[in-house]
Amino acid sequence: MRLEQSSLSKAEAMRLAVGGEFEAIGKLEYYLLRSLGLSDGHLVIDVGCGSGRLAVQLASCSGIKYVGTDVVPSLLDTARSLSGRSDWQFHLVEDLIIPCQDNSADFVTFFSVFTHLPHEASFKYLIEAARCLKPRGLVVASFLEFRIPCHWDTFMGSVLSDAPGQLNQFIDRDAVKAWADHCGLAIETFFDGDKPHIPIPEEIHWENGTSMKSLGNLGQSVVVLRKT
Repeated sequence: MRLEQSSLSKAEAMRLAVGGEFEAIGKLEYYLLRSLGLSDGHLVIDVGCGSGRLAVQLASCSGIKYVGTDVVPSLLDTARSLSGRSDWQFHLVEDLIIPCQDNSADFVTFFSVFTHLPHEASFKYLIEAARCLKPRGLVVASFLEFRIPCHWDTFMGSVLSDAPGQLNQFIDRDAVKAWADHCGLAIETFFDGDKPHIPIPEEIHWENGTSMKSLGNLGQSVVVLRKT
């Protein structure tokens, strides 16, 4: 491969490292937060920010404060570069911690994070989120669950795979409620992964040629938890 081809593919590789659909998913995450009350002056902590899917969409909002964390240095570097916000923070983490002060955040997001963690780790992260959130602040987390028919394909992909790969973790809603009850969070709402629920003011185009109008969904289910 020629050098210029390799160089040009690096940014795209970082985008694909978070599962593809960089722009479409990022816009849906952004509009979901807006629908939940995100506004200027708010601090968003984006746990598992990857290469900046959400950060890129938030970057034009000058009044939004942002902290992104991830375990992969190259993804953080890409997120920092693509967002172009010198006033934002990007942290490499090697443990289940959120490097923010108590009672400082308005939103803590876990998009496609709990889908790849053991349950114990997800619960520890929720404890950290509750610590960082202001009173009445929100956790927004996506997850996989067996009650959603389209999630079964993800499970069967793991069943049929002969090669070791990343964990695709499924979570029951009763488990989410139990975790919330034990870390000072309350269930605000659940959104089914296969049902449109995110108000979108623009048409969002997917790489397979389909599009979403008026209402969209992430594919994964979403839970919104409020700090009590």
